[in-house]
Amino acid sequence: MNKETALAVRVECYAGHRGEETPRRFSFDGRVIEIVQVLDAWLAPDHRYFKVRGDDAACYILRHDVPAARWELTMYDRTGAVG
Repeated sequence: MNKETALAVRVECYAGHRGEETPRRFSFDGRVIEIVQVLDAWLAPDHRYFKVRGDDAACYILRHDVPAARWELTMYDRTGAVG
């Protein structure tokens, strides 16, 4: 997926002791994916990114547009082999 094909998703988060939100589950197209592992997280100038593994063993990259309060799915790999 690239920016033109990013998919809007609904994300439920947990705010840890530092108040930073970490995704716990997300949904799109009638599916709910539980996040079993956050593989990586990084900041860009205008977004926060999370690479996660879902309970379906697939890997996803979720992008959070903080000012717009919008989440998007920017990458999906059903093999779970994202490096």
